[in-house]
Amino acid sequence: MVLLDLKLPKIDALEVLKRVRADPRTKLAPVVILTSSKEQKDLAQGYGYGANSYVRKPVEFTEFADAVRQLGLYGLILNEPVPPAAGTP
Repeated sequence: MVLLDLKLPKIDALEVLKRVRADPRTKLAPVVILTSSKEQKDLAQGYGYGANSYVRKPVEFTEFADAVRQLGLYGLILNEPVPPAAGTP
């Protein structure tokens, strides 16, 4: 699972997402955008470029830590991973 913050320094996070989706090795990896942005255009662009989830990051550290823990549980326990042969011609 890739946790991607939209507010990265020096590089556009949506460009990172586009590159993740363009690479055959990572194109099926689950990508969660984790951001403080409430902009509808960010939400639409994130999903448009292939994000699997968009989570608004809590401001308080304890709430943020809990949100990341829950995402980890989802990614490791609840989510079914992509089968090894998926996406291979």
